[in-house]
Order: sequence, then C-alpha cells, then structure tokens
Amino acid sequence: MIITKTPREIKLMREAGRIVAMTHQELQKHIQPGITTKELDNIAERFIRQHGAHPSFLGYNGFSGSICVSVNEELVHGIPGDRVLNEGDIVSLDIGAQYNGYHGDSAWTYAVGRINDETQMLLDVTEKSLYMGLEQARPGARLSNISHAIQTFVEAEGFSIVREYVGHGIGLSLHEDPQIPNYGPPDKGPRLKPGMVLAVEPMVNAGSRYVKTLPDNWTVVTVDGKMCAHFEHTIAITETGFEILTKL
Repeated sequence: MIITKTPREIKLMREAGRIVAMTHQELQKHIQPGITTKELDNIAERFIRQHGAHPSFLGYNGFSGSICVSVNEELVHGIPGDRVLNEGDIVSLDIGAQYNGYHGDSAWTYAVGRINDETQMLLDVTEKSLYMGLEQARPGARLSNISHAIQTFVEAEGFSIVREYVGHGIGLSLHEDPQIPNYGPPDKGPRLKPGMVLAVEPMVNAGSRYVKTLPDNWTVVTVDGKMCAHFEHTIAITETGFEILTKL
C-alpha cells in the first residue's frame, strides 16, 4: 500500500531531508586520501545528532554503521571500518536521517582526489540518470516512466543497471511501497499522486550488471570487480511535478 503524506508530514520530511543534505555537505570536506570509512561514519553520526535527528541506518536490521560507506567496487551497504580511502578511489555515501519520526534518504558517489576519465564518466552518467528519471515524476504519470528513463539513458552511455536493488517509498518507515526499479518498460505501475514521497536511486556498474553480497551479509560488490556508482534523492510529488527534499 502506497502511503501519501499530508502537508504536515512533508514539512517534517523536508527537515529530515535538509539534515541529510547538510550531512553530505559536511562529509565532502573530509573526503580525502588517508581518511577511513569509520572516521566518515563518526563525523556523520555526530553531525546528524547535533541537528536533532537520528541516523536512520544505525541498528537497521542489525546494521552497525550510521551511514553506508561503499568504496570502488562496493555498490551499497558498505559497513564503515578500517578501510582507508586512497587517491583515485570513489566512495558512495548513503545517508539517512530520522527527524520527529520521519526519514530522509540520499546517496552520492564522490571522487577521492583525482580520478581517471572513465570513472568520472561513470559518476556523471549515474548522476544525470537520476535527474532523467526525476523528470518523469509528475502527477498522473506511471511510476515505471522513472525506471525506463533511467535505464534508457544509462545503457545508451555503455553502462549497466543493477537489477537486484531498487528505490522505494519512504516516510515513517525507511522503506515503504512502492518499489522503484531502475529498469523496465514505460507506462506501467501505479499512477503518481501528490503527497507520494519516493527515494529514487540509480545504481550503475562500469562493467556487467551482476553483483554479489560479501560474507559480512551486507556489503554488495560488483561480480567483475569494476567500479560502480550510486546516486539518490528523496522527492515529494506535488500538484505540478516534484520537490527534491534532500537538497539544500
């Protein structure tokens, strides 16, 4: 069941999203060679709590970090730890904040120092695919138009869409209906309505689309060991289109 949100609820989610966006902004200052993924996690937890919110991922289904920190071939759900970031790496930070019961959720993939042109193209294409999908987010449109726009753009640029992990509704729960794949035909699924709040999150691989979960039962990596990227915004469907809630 898709839960539409009241204006009051969207106001609270707007604040949750603002805190998520500010946390991304803060962490960007610290992304440099030599820092560990756990140090980034500590900075994020402290920052989120200082702004009156709770890290959404901390303890979620037993997850031990406050944010997900995924490096290079790690796609999603990377557990913060002793891994050191090096020049030329990329790091995906997936950040959630719960404010007065409501969640905001956004992921971004960042360069660590200078990266090569191929990796930069992966980041550029994945980020652009997010906005290509969001262009389809308007009342009356079918949900799968978002999915189709993302897949069409990514594959035309020579990259692969991950199919095992998808976007989702969000609100009082971190993950709500509907699921939002990053692939599929257009004009399928429910019609979008004002008050729906969605987390749209393309996940793109430089090589094949296949991924696997490591023995820690969390970290998802590309099967071929190639780079991957993850970009995500939480949006609210409005009367005329959409509003990005996780943007300053």
